[in-house]
Amino acid sequence: MGDESRLVHQFYVDAWNRWDDTVVDELLAPEFTFRGSLGDEVYGPDGWRDYRDAIRRAVPDFHNEVVDLVVAPGRAAARLRYTGHVHGALLGVPGRGQPIVYAGAAFFTVAGERLAGAWVLGDLDDLRRQLD
Repeated sequence: MGDESRLVHQFYVDAWNRWDDTVVDELLAPEFTFRGSLGDEVYGPDGWRDYRDAIRRAVPDFHNEVVDLVVAPGRAAARLRYTGHVHGALLGVPGRGQPIVYAGAAFFTVAGERLAGAWVLGDLDDLRRQLD
């Protein structure tokens, strides 16, 4: 497994799904830019932590599944499946414990041995239908 593949898998398995803060500074470059599937753009490891923690408050069991991953030197693209149960406000809709399942895609850049950026798209139309 190349660095790109390892970094993307570790990002989702450890930093997201296990909510493990100990790996964040090892994985993300100080200048990391992240545009999340909900449309927010944040900068640096702390900005990403804030984004992730906001998702966690709304969907405490939020889970990312890497369905498909394509890598090239310095780049990676992932097809994703997001699942969880909404207990807080998400997209302005209060949670009632309803389950969600929606698709997404993420495009990563790698610099050195860290993720330098991620641009994520989620199927928000499908997500909104599930929240209504």
